[in-house]
Amino acid sequence: MDLFEHQAKELFVKHEVPTSPGRVTFDADEAKAIAEEIGKPVMVKAQVKVGGRGKLGGVKYAADPEEAHTHAQNILGLDIKGHVVKKLLVAEASDIAEEYYISFMVDRANRRYLAMCSVEGGVEIEQVAEETPDRLAMVAVDPVVGVDLAFARSIAEQGHLPAEVLDKAAVTIQKLYEVFVGEDASLVEVNPLVRTPEGEILALDGKISLDENADFRQPGHAEFADLDATDPLEVKAGELDLNYVKLDGEVGVIGNGAGLVMSTLDVVAYAGENHGGVKPANFLDIGGGASAEVMANGLDVILGDPQVKSVFVNVFGGITACDAVANGIVGALGKLGDAANKPLVVRLDGNNVEEGRRILAEANHPLVTVVGTMDEAADKAAALAAGK
Repeated sequence: MDLFEHQAKELFVKHEVPTSPGRVTFDADEAKAIAEEIGKPVMVKAQVKVGGRGKLGGVKYAADPEEAHTHAQNILGLDIKGHVVKKLLVAEASDIAEEYYISFMVDRANRRYLAMCSVEGGVEIEQVAEETPDRLAMVAVDPVVGVDLAFARSIAEQGHLPAEVLDKAAVTIQKLYEVFVGEDASLVEVNPLVRTPEGEILALDGKISLDENADFRQPGHAEFADLDATDPLEVKAGELDLNYVKLDGEVGVIGNGAGLVMSTLDVVAYAGENHGGVKPANFLDIGGGASAEVMANGLDVILGDPQVKSVFVNVFGGITACDAVANGIVGALGKLGDAANKPLVVRLDGNNVEEGRRILAEANHPLVTVVGTMDEAADKAAALAAGK
C-alpha cells in the first residue's frame, strides 16, 4: 500500500524523524486557517500518489494565509497525471541550503535491503543515476545486522554528503531505517532530505510503501487505506477477509489456492476468445476453507458486481474435501436466496469428488451446472456470460 505524503510524515513523526509541521485538509478555507495557525510561510501541496506534482502546479509556496487560500482553491480538483486532487497538505515552508536523497527498499533479487543515498537531491533519482551515477551510492544492508549510527554515517558519506552534515544526517538516516523496519515497509524514500541554513536536517517530502502481507502485525495501518480510490467490492471483500481483486470482465471466478485461481483466469480468458472476448471479472481465492459462510461471502461479493454474468467455481479438493465444498455451495445459495441470480458453473476434482458431485446433483439447484473438466467448465461459463 502506497501512502500519501501526509501519511508518510505521520510515520516520520512517530519515529522521531525531523520534518516540517503541517496538517492535511480537504477545504481551501481550512487551508487558510492552518496557515494562520502556523504563522509562517507555508507550502500548499497536492496529496496524490504520483510524482512530478510540482511541475504540474500541485505544489505552491504561500507567503501568507490569503495566498495559501488562493493556491488551495487552484490545486483542489486539479488533475495530476490522471489523479484528481481531493486533499492538500499545508506545511511550514523551510529555508533550504542543500538538498539530498535517501531511501531504503527491499532488494528481493539479493534477499536483502538496499540503501540509496545521494548529495544530488530534489530531482528524480533516475535522472541522477543516469547523468551522475558516481553521485549515487547503492549500499547493501544486511537485515540481520541492520543500520546503526556508524553504518548510517557511512551511507551518508558514500552518498557524498558534506562532512559537516554527516553526523546529523546519520541520526536521521538511522531513524528512517527504523521507520522502514518498524513499519514493515517495502520502500521509505525522502526526496529531498534538506539541510537548512541553520544546519538542521529535515525530511521535507516522504514516500512510503507498506507491505500489506504484514498487516496482521500492523493493525494501525488499516487507517491509511485510501477507500475513495479502492473499488467498493474490494473494500467489502477485505472486510470479509477474502483474497479478492476486481478485474474488468464478465465471468466471476472462485477457486481454492492462488495458483489454481491464476490458472483459472488464464483458462477463462482463453475460452472467452471464442465467445466475443469474454474475460474473467475477478480473482477470488477462498483458500483451504470452503464452508457455507466463506462460499456465501465469496458469492455475495462476486454477484454484487454488475459486470458479472456468470460464475465459475473451480475447486480441487485437498485438505478441504469436495463434499465439504459442495455442501458449502448449497449452503451459500440457501443463505443468499434471491441475491443468487446468476448461473454457476462448478468444477470439482480431487479428494472425495464423487460425493461432492452427488451432493450437487441431489440439490439440483437451477442455477448450478456441474462440469467435469476445467477447460469445459471455463467454456461453459464464458458461453453463459456471453448469453449463449
